[in-house]
Order: sequence, then structure tokens, then C-alpha cells
Amino acid sequence: MFLRLIVFFLTAKLVFVQATDSSDAIDLGDHQDLDLEFKLDMTSKDLLNYCYSHSTFRRTKLIPRQSLLYNSSQNSEDTVRVLQWNVLSQTLTNGDFSSCPTEALLWVNRRCQILDEILAFKSDVMCFQEVDHFDFFSRALATQSYSGVFLPKIFSPCIFKKLNNGPDGCAIFYNHQKYQLLGKHELVYFHSAENSSSRHVALLVVLKNKSSLNKLCVATTHLKAEKSDKMAFLRNQQGEELLNFVTQYTSDCPTVIIGDFNGEPTEAVYTTMISDPQLNLKSAYNTFNKEPEFTTLKIRNGREIKRTIDYIFYTTKYLTVSGIVAMPRKKSIGKNRIPSFTYPSDHFSLVADLFFNKP
Repeated sequence: MFLRLIVFFLTAKLVFVQATDSSDAIDLGDHQDLDLEFKLDMTSKDLLNYCYSHSTFRRTKLIPRQSLLYNSSQNSEDTVRVLQWNVLSQTLTNGDFSSCPTEALLWVNRRCQILDEILAFKSDVMCFQEVDHFDFFSRALATQSYSGVFLPKIFSPCIFKKLNNGPDGCAIFYNHQKYQLLGKHELVYFHSAENSSSRHVALLVVLKNKSSLNKLCVATTHLKAEKSDKMAFLRNQQGEELLNFVTQYTSDCPTVIIGDFNGEPTEAVYTTMISDPQLNLKSAYNTFNKEPEFTTLKIRNGREIKRTIDYIFYTTKYLTVSGIVAMPRKKSIGKNRIPSFTYPSDHFSLVADLFFNKP
């Protein structure tokens, strides 16, 4: 443990120096939304109208989604709606999104559509990855009774790029009218095979329902990307470390583990997540023993990338899924896929309704 802490702090210091000395990076911190001044008495309609008034195009309908109900005979007074979404770091939109119009990638437009998608579902708890505009999310969502916590990556690739808005990371928002925050815990992954710390992180909060007094543990993460055997092995290591981290805080507590795992259902990390004997997790979107066809659908280097890599895992002992919001139909997405004028990220959001099992 002591060695791990030494490696962590040395790595963090090295990253800071590299970011500071890089001639390609202009790191001014989280500053790109100072043109917006939100009022706490804004309705959701007011908020969206105000945000779109500062964009370059009018509000358009986002890609339609269908709500699917699986268990309407729930026997619980306590329910929770959770949302998972990799919102696509703005700094990373300068990658290969050549099929997406430049105007649709501008932050002044994307931030409005991201809010549009978020507010459409009225979720109780929301988990985001690739957040590099936490100030915007925090101030905007505060008008809708949400509080949030944020954990940036120490190795964020954003800080090495020009005109960045600081590092990206993971964020969790919760409706503070419904929930009280009891605790927040952070994890920076450590790759035992590489004997080094990782830029990837996990964030966990313990919430208490102010009415039912039930506790709920929510963890979110963003695991290693790249499609190779080596990266799949590292993702599985991260999954094991994530489970060890979560179980420290979730004794007898209903738990959801949400995030962009960058691994498909055939990968070891998926099996690791659903095979843990302590948590007994299941994927909310695994209906009839099958995950959705995709959670990300984009064009890269002229070819279509269609993968299922985002999940909402939950403890079956304490929670039951009553419904989800399905992935959209491919014909409604458009031939250029996402992001687009009708969707602001290269990942689709996941939304699940869960109810607490009665003892």
C-alpha cells in the first residue's frame, strides 16, 4: 500500500509538470462557460431556452427513445431512476468525427443538447464520464435541485491539448431534495501487471433517501480504452480492483455500479462484474439474457464502430429493474451516426428504473 501511494504521488507530480511544460497545452482550467449565469428559480424549460439562446442553432428534437417496462407489479414505496452517460469530452471532439458537421461539435451547441437529454428523463441519480465542463453541469443542474461530485483523471489526455478546459473525469449528480449525501470515496486504479498507477478513476457516493431512509451506494467509472488483448487484460484488472473498492463501502447496502467499461459482454471484465459472489450484480440492460446491440455507434476512419460497452450493474439482492430506456433504432440515428445535429455524444445514455426489494 505504501509503495502504491509513492507511485501515485510521483506520477501525479510528473503529469502536472508535463502539462505545465507542454508547448501544445494551454490549461486555463474550467472557464469556458462563464457566459452563462443561471438562476436557481429556473424551470427546466427556462434553463433550456436560456442555454439555446447562447448557441448557434435552434433547439432540435433529439433521437427518439422508447421506454420499456418489465416489472409493473413492484412491491416497494422506494424507487430510483439512474442514468449513465459518457458525454464525450469537448477537448476530444477534435478527433476523427469527420462525418459530424463542425457546428454540431461546438461546445456552445453540445452543452444545450446534453442538458436536453439529461432533463428529458428526470433521473434521481446520474453518472457521467469524460466530463471536462463540471462547472457548467454543476451550476446548470443546481437549478433543477441536483448536487454533484467530480473526480478528474490525473492522466487526462485533455490537459495536453490546446484550448482545453481542464482534465476530464467522472461525475455523479443526485437530486438533493430526495437524497442526502452520507459519503464520497475515490479510487485511482493501479495496474499490478504494469506496476504503475493509471489515469483512470472511480467515484463512489453513499446516499440516503430522506423519506424512506434507505441507503443507496452508487459508483461510476471509466475503464481503459483500446481494443486489444493487452487492454482487455488491464480492463479486467481494473474491474477486479473496482469490485474490491466498492465492497469496502457497500455492506448490506443496495448498490449500482455504472460506467463506460470499454469492454463488450464477451470480455473478461464483464464476466468479472457479474460473477462477484459478494455483490451478485446483474446488468440492467441484459434483458432476456442479451445486452443491447450497441451503446456507442460512430464513424471512425471511415468505418462504422458499433459496440456495447456502457452498463448499469445492480445488486439483485436489494434491487429489481422495473424498466429501461431502450437504445434507439438504427434507422432513426442517421447514416453518419453520432455525434450529430440530433445527438451530442458518441455514446447513448442508459436509463434504468429500479425499486428496492422488501425484506
